[in-house]
Amino acid sequence: MSRPGQRGSGGPGHRPANDGPLTARELRLSRAGRKRSAPKPAGNPLREGLRLERMPDPAAFVLFGGTGDLAHRKVVPALFQLWRTNLLPHELSIVAIGRRPYSDETFRGELRVSLDEFSRVLPIDTAVWEAFAGRISYHRGDFGDPLLYEGLAARLDALDEERGTLGNRLFYLATQPSAFAEIIAGLGRAGLDHEQHGAGWRRIVIEKPFGRDLTSAIRLNREVGKVFRESQVYRIDHYLGKETVRNILVFRFGNGIFEPIWHRRYVDHVQITVAESIGVGSRGSFYEESGASRDFLQNHLMQLLALVAMEPPATFDADALRDEKVKVLRAMEPMAPADVAANVIRGQYGPGWVAGEPVAGYRDEPEVDPQSETETYVAARLFIDDWRWAGVPFYLRAGKRLPKRATEIAIQFKQVPHALFKESNADPEANLLALRIQPDEGILLRFAAKVPGLGVDVRSVNMDFTYGSAFSVDSPDAYETLILDALLGDASLFTRSDEVEKAWGIVTPVIEAWADDAPPEFPNYAAGSWGPDAAESLLLRDGRRWRRI
Repeated sequence: MSRPGQRGSGGPGHRPANDGPLTARELRLSRAGRKRSAPKPAGNPLREGLRLERMPDPAAFVLFGGTGDLAHRKVVPALFQLWRTNLLPHELSIVAIGRRPYSDETFRGELRVSLDEFSRVLPIDTAVWEAFAGRISYHRGDFGDPLLYEGLAARLDALDEERGTLGNRLFYLATQPSAFAEIIAGLGRAGLDHEQHGAGWRRIVIEKPFGRDLTSAIRLNREVGKVFRESQVYRIDHYLGKETVRNILVFRFGNGIFEPIWHRRYVDHVQITVAESIGVGSRGSFYEESGASRDFLQNHLMQLLALVAMEPPATFDADALRDEKVKVLRAMEPMAPADVAANVIRGQYGPGWVAGEPVAGYRDEPEVDPQSETETYVAARLFIDDWRWAGVPFYLRAGKRLPKRATEIAIQFKQVPHALFKESNADPEANLLALRIQPDEGILLRFAAKVPGLGVDVRSVNMDFTYGSAFSVDSPDAYETLILDALLGDASLFTRSDEVEKAWGIVTPVIEAWADDAPPEFPNYAAGSWGPDAAESLLLRDGRRWRRI
């Protein structure tokens, strides 16, 4: 279903004047001085005591971009699941902001259709829906119109009286990034950011991408800081809300046997993979402006790397956790152009086969320039110059149209220093710890064991833990976790301004180096393969290989 705010198609390569940021190809050509072209969980003792449920304060949830795709696919279904499981206060009010001429009733009807398609739990309980829908209202307006914010302020004040929301307001920006600064400025002019003692809290959730490079991220942080204090700002990366990503911290710091070997003395290298089997679909125009470096490397991959490499925080609160993540990013020096060429690989998929079906190449996707230089794959070798990780390479890769959907962190340990079992038919593989983020969530540990029988034959075996079989529980969607945390005022899983800027400080030199150099011969990997040959060479020259997932 088409939603307002989605970019229209004007044909491949066609870009009206002042219509958003430049694509990778346009950026390179402009820098070269050339003209641009166009079930309810079963009882299980392992679950007991795992979660202390807290109820958020009564609040008004103000959803900017309420008629858009993100709101219908993710935000509202997440709110509905939280309501269904009694994790939201009875006094909750949802105010959706959009440009379409909806009434409250017609907007609720649209949401019901979307829930039937996108809800995590089906079918929708009618009684639960009616109670939830009664808390939803629609407020029409243009983001650039000051009258929108004046009317919104009056409506929220009325809800405080009618619904008992106590002046607590969460503003959620589910809009195009180009509207972020305009909306924030409008909220500031209307005084909707003001927190007064005893008069309720005010918070704002900002979707990714937060900026397009270091300069734009700094500029946006400055605009946000003019209106909201940092403690009021929640920059969302949905990957941090995934149950298995959150469990990385528990696994590391809640088990005494692993933390001592989480060190360069024992770890040979680390591989982080974010693979998608899908292509860009109807998001061709968006992807032309982002590419894998902005879509994956700056946020998802950097976040996973920071969680794996961070030092133990002093306390388990938001600032302490984010302080340690920032330290990791600070220990990674931005790359010079020559370093980019040696350590970062980009790719673009061509026609191929995925899951037994023929698929088109990226340049043949809707709203994509037939001569596009946008990368759909990125692989990088990075180093963290600190006491724990000095000399240990971190290999990162992410891409579209790969053979399967999978996200995994693999900690590859060093080989034993002495081959003691010389009678064995083959040397066992080095120990490996694999944290599977999705879709088969779990943890795998590979170690050596003796094959039963006479003699000493040693082989590698796997000890495999899966969340689904161990806990018999359906994990919440990432958006459910993050929205609940924002309502509770827990910023642990949200990125801070300095963290965003440090991540962009690492990725921006890569983007700029590519803009100053001609791309590889695109497309350079077939859909359904694991990426370009150069990505394999990135590890082979170090005597290593990508782990087969």
